Amino acid sequence: MISTTRKQKTSSATFDIPSRFINRELSWLDFNGRVLDEAGMSGNMILDRLKFISIFSSNLDEFFMVRVAGLRQLLKAGIIETDPAGYTPAEQLQLTRKKISVLLKQQYSQLYSELLPELEKEKIILHNFPELPEKIRHKLCRHFETEIMPALTPLAVDPSHPFPLLNSGTIELALKLHFPKSGKYITAFVEVPELLGRFIRICDEKSEVQEFILIEELIAANIPALFPGGEVRAIQLFRVTRDMDYHIDQDESGDLLKALRSKLSQRSSRAPVRLEFSKKYCDRSLQKYLADALDLEPDFCYTLPGALRLEQFNQLIDLVDRENLQEPPWHPTTPEIFSGKRPVFEAINEKKNILLAHPYQSFDPVLKLLEDAADDPSVLAIKQTLYRVSGNSPVIKALRRAAENGKQVTVVVELKARFDESNNIAWAELLDLSGAHVVYGVTGLKVHCKTLLIVRKEDKKLRRYIHLGTGNYNDNTARLYTDLSLLSCDEELAGDAAILFNLLTGAAEPPEKWEKLCTAPFDLRSKLVEMIKKETALGKKGRIIAKMNSFSDPELITLIHEAAAEGVEIDLIVRGICCCRPLPGQKNLRIISIIDRFLEHSRIFCFGSEENIYCSSADWMPRNLDRRVETMFPVSDPENKRLLMEILCRHLQDYSKQRRLLASGNYTRPAGNFNKQCRSQLKIYEFFKNQVSFSIKRQGG
Repeated sequence: MISTTRKQKTSSATFDIPSRFINRELSWLDFNGRVLDEAGMSGNMILDRLKFISIFSSNLDEFFMVRVAGLRQLLKAGIIETDPAGYTPAEQLQLTRKKISVLLKQQYSQLYSELLPELEKEKIILHNFPELPEKIRHKLCRHFETEIMPALTPLAVDPSHPFPLLNSGTIELALKLHFPKSGKYITAFVEVPELLGRFIRICDEKSEVQEFILIEELIAANIPALFPGGEVRAIQLFRVTRDMDYHIDQDESGDLLKALRSKLSQRSSRAPVRLEFSKKYCDRSLQKYLADALDLEPDFCYTLPGALRLEQFNQLIDLVDRENLQEPPWHPTTPEIFSGKRPVFEAINEKKNILLAHPYQSFDPVLKLLEDAADDPSVLAIKQTLYRVSGNSPVIKALRRAAENGKQVTVVVELKARFDESNNIAWAELLDLSGAHVVYGVTGLKVHCKTLLIVRKEDKKLRRYIHLGTGNYNDNTARLYTDLSLLSCDEELAGDAAILFNLLTGAAEPPEKWEKLCTAPFDLRSKLVEMIKKETALGKKGRIIAKMNSFSDPELITLIHEAAAEGVEIDLIVRGICCCRPLPGQKNLRIISIIDRFLEHSRIFCFGSEENIYCSSADWMPRNLDRRVETMFPVSDPENKRLLMEILCRHLQDYSKQRRLLASGNYTRPAGNFNKQCRSQLKIYEFFKNQVSFSIKRQGG
């Protein structure tokens, strides 16, 4: 039975040295700062730079909804304990506020002083409504009356109408109104509808010059139409962000699905954690009114010098459709072994272990494996974990078809995947209706591993096929995130996968020893500890290369410091959070981050000179090692090892997109005009592109 009980242990007193740790929240903000740096890189195409502005805002929203929300909860609970870096929750909130303010100033300067003027040179213009010629304003006002006004719902606040429940994340207009006939003064709200799109096109689509205004400006200009007889005395554009860091006690709730539905239904009433005010339409008295009504202190209110919700500026990229202003697409390749209509089972049988690197290589073989299994009369059973899937998921379609074809389909759906809870509930119910056995996660844990097991009858014997991955079964993110897939018929790996599914769906006990898989929360941590200590014992002959999304586990940070002190050569490639601080003058511990067109999501761990190399669904974080179900699998085939070492070496040699973490806690910044000759993602793409490949044919794809 899966147990989550574990006492944190470290190998020495170095855990008590805050100078060796970086605060998790500040490290995350530094990562988002590196994303923002890409918006300022003159070597990037202009629309790609705008995309990074959007990503920065989307990331920051999530930071407030989860991380700032969590710190506020600790503060209200009176928690004064420090993190490994030595900061209390109150100190962390002060430090994050300071860093966020600097980043926001940089973001708005880049957008309004650099990107929008450069877009204007390319005949893409974002206008301010009041500055437009009267004839165009009149035309837009007619558009407002017919296409926008019917979708608006004004909400007044008076003795019979309390302060409304404002949705998290949406742009709102707060208004002060006076009605001369009755003498009334009221406050009112109008929400800007998301479904109408953020940008209103002024000119004809085929016009050489593409001109737009923001929808909220058109609404603000026509507000009197929503309040006949009223005079608008003040307008404030604003946005509230709410706490989404909720916890469900499965032991007490009993019915996880019901408890989660209840939490999701309360989203608009959860505590606010941030108020954003725009200076474009601004009123100090309304700002104070909103802060008081939402019970938010000044430290959680931000006055911004331009448009709100810059995440939605990615809509402009789609609207202008200018390929010459973006880097050309990198089309994924497909290995020759998958050529034609050949069943994926045959390819796996031929090579035994096939490693794919997405998105340089297509995700289609993984999808085709599922689709083949759904229709193959020899397939008896399919078992799969699902954490995040796409909106129109071919994975769900294949699983439903398999169940409808009479196969035994078991799907472990993680309902608690943050921000995908509603989607996963819907998918789980669809699968259930199709006849699949659906398991809603595991009590006290998140099922984060990416595991697929297929049982097939061949020559009167049962043969098992597996897919193990570092990324989700999501065909959309498989085009944007770097991840790894192992397709295999290795009996020991398949046997371990079968045991794992029995643990997830039944009441089985974990084995004393797994054959090849390492799994959390069982032996994954101990395996990593063992491997690091083994290299530490070798001293200067030791070697560790580890690539991951985040590194914050105190025990492993302590062990890495001990290994470095013994002279082990260590390279850590950590895209996001890194709480491990290199020491001054410590040349054998190198920590870098790669930010580029693809989000670096794969986890690769190499101990020794390619002696032991693993891929994993887990980062080196306490939540992954102790509070989630994760897998780490060995890569043994020489060809697959070479593929992984190609990826790692290209990243280590990247002097274009690489940032290096210094002992100060700061990261180096690459030059504005980057050298494409050492850009790792480009070199990795060219590596796979130069290999012989064929397009794979899937059903429906």
